[in-house]
Amino acid sequence: MSVTHYICKYTPVELLEAFGGECAILNHMPDNFDLSDQVSHLNLCGFGKALLEAVMEGSVKELVLVNCCDTIRSAYDVLLEYGKLDFLFMLDILHTGGECSRERTSRELKRLAKAYGEYKGTQFDYKKFAAAFAPRPRPDGPYISVLGGRVGDELFAMMEKTMPMQVQNDTCANNRSVSAPEAELPFDELMDWYAGELLGQMPCMRMTDITGRKQLYNDPNLKAVIYHTVKFCDYYGFEYSDLRRQVTVPLLKLESDYTIQSSGQLLTRLEAFAESIAPEKTIRKGKTRNMNGKGLYAGIDSGSTSTDVVILDKDRNIVAQAILPTGAGAAAGADRALDEALRQAGLTRDDITATVTTGYGRTAIDLGDQSITEITCHAKGAFFLDPTVRTIIDIGGQDSKVIRIDDAGNVVNFVMNDKCAAGTGRFLELMARTLEISLEEMSDIGLDWKEDVTISSMCTVFAESEVVSLIAQNRTPADIVHGLNRSVATKTCSLCRRVKGEENYMMTGGVSKNKGVVAEIEKILGVKLHISEKAQLNGALGAALFALEM
Repeated sequence: MSVTHYICKYTPVELLEAFGGECAILNHMPDNFDLSDQVSHLNLCGFGKALLEAVMEGSVKELVLVNCCDTIRSAYDVLLEYGKLDFLFMLDILHTGGECSRERTSRELKRLAKAYGEYKGTQFDYKKFAAAFAPRPRPDGPYISVLGGRVGDELFAMMEKTMPMQVQNDTCANNRSVSAPEAELPFDELMDWYAGELLGQMPCMRMTDITGRKQLYNDPNLKAVIYHTVKFCDYYGFEYSDLRRQVTVPLLKLESDYTIQSSGQLLTRLEAFAESIAPEKTIRKGKTRNMNGKGLYAGIDSGSTSTDVVILDKDRNIVAQAILPTGAGAAAGADRALDEALRQAGLTRDDITATVTTGYGRTAIDLGDQSITEITCHAKGAFFLDPTVRTIIDIGGQDSKVIRIDDAGNVVNFVMNDKCAAGTGRFLELMARTLEISLEEMSDIGLDWKEDVTISSMCTVFAESEVVSLIAQNRTPADIVHGLNRSVATKTCSLCRRVKGEENYMMTGGVSKNKGVVAEIEKILGVKLHISEKAQLNGALGAALFALEM
């Protein structure tokens, strides 16, 4: 039997099943948008593209849409022209629940019933209709709620696997709640009643009156919230701004483009959030691989640019360290860096009692007894270096992150930049290459600037074009570098504001060596950044401390 897919909680699923339909929510996240980009405008939101991708690749043959937003209207127009569907229908539902809206919705239900019945070759079956109403169970214990815009099945599965307690999908089509009829009515009267039930659900953000949504987070069993939005979708961005001021439980904001391409960064955010709300579960107590080790503990931080290693003794003294280029593979890079640290100290791998890996390559490394996110490890390392630190700024090769910790060193909140490399070490490396100077020269040259230069683009590629243009205008390298430094600092300080950063501040990562960037961050924040000589090793140091605590 073919499946009728739908995307919206206001879809009359029970009516479709009354005609013999088998219904399923379309929440699949594709690998890419290769097919949808061939037939649609590039500025469609990620879900609109995912919808088109599913149809164009042939995995969806029957589709019932609701006019949720302009993207769905546009997708419907594209599908009318290009979609190879057996059945396509768009329900026109107003954004209110008043009498006029109910009358309009009732007419739409009858229009759908006629079209779907003719397509299926079946008649309306009241028993199937009544049986299709199923109450949606609520958690009976502590849980984490996923709120906001629709979340893909693949991403939700990642959340369920990562979180330390039950996860409830309360996004979009998944928080559907329609009550069953009490008695059989003539079809027209039944559709009038049904229209009121559909519109009377807890509202989504497309509706004019959204006050009923507060019950989603006014629940004593709710212990944390993951708030998801789809890039370029404004509806739920507005709610998140308000929600930040109302919820008292831990809150994580996630934005996806509705593909699985960014799953690495999303996983890091989710694991770090899980570690912050259940720190007692961060470290697995128990046996390590080498019970005969000599009381030495290794931390390996596998980053996009470098792999860093720190080895501690039982008194938390650093006995060896290494920073080497990661190279083509995280596992090979970790092997080289660990062997280099061991060589410097005259040790062997058999001397290591426990190892913890961190960084983006952590899951690819087979050397560790456990892997912990760089968020948690940077917090651990920074607090060890200076217990007065409350906000950590880490600008690495691939991303930027700001972490706020409490007086015990636990992560209170954190934010990361998105997939764009602007404002990272990779960004500065590319700009230095464009200016034909070294990173060491770049660190100092921007301090001696004369005229303000603004690098306005948020995109690394476009920013490079701006730099080339400035070179053609005979702007001095010092002025251009100062503009770049200020651009990086501005992006970083916006993350600080989002995380509600507070003194004292510590900066870690390779970019902490760039004097110009540091000076601009200090100027914007109006504070002095603490920068340890171990700044670049901070993630590996935190990992080694966790290894010791195992």
